[in-house]
Amino acid sequence: MGPSAGKPVNIRNATVADLLKYEILILGTPTYGDGQLPGLSTGNATASWEEFLPTLVGQDFTGKKVAIYGLGNQKSYPIEFVDALYYLYDAFEQCGATMIGDWDTTGYNFEKSKALLANRFVGLALDQESQKELTPARLETWLKMLAEAWG
Repeated sequence: MGPSAGKPVNIRNATVADLLKYEILILGTPTYGDGQLPGLSTGNATASWEEFLPTLVGQDFTGKKVAIYGLGNQKSYPIEFVDALYYLYDAFEQCGATMIGDWDTTGYNFEKSKALLANRFVGLALDQESQKELTPARLETWLKMLAEAWG
């Protein structure tokens, strides 16, 4: 049985067909090590985004709205902060999805990130290690932005 609306689902338990059932998706990922997606090569016991993204090739997400968020650590990994966001963004955009929910870099302290487009993150960047106290307000603001984008 596939994921249901409103219930978080780990990507290892989803298929492309599951995602295509929805008009709006909120997808998240941590960034591992040197800016990698989570997956078997990063030491995960089960498949994750690293294995899922190749299954998107050739799929049509035209008309779907996709918002992404990413977890990173700007103190320990300042040169690859939330890099994994870029991989989700690129994969879904190439499939025709309308990407929503880009996020301002104000208040962050990092050196570089692949997840930047026009000096904004391609999705919400969260740092539970060094800016945990800012997460609730960032989430609240981002979700309000998404609600407006959904119409």
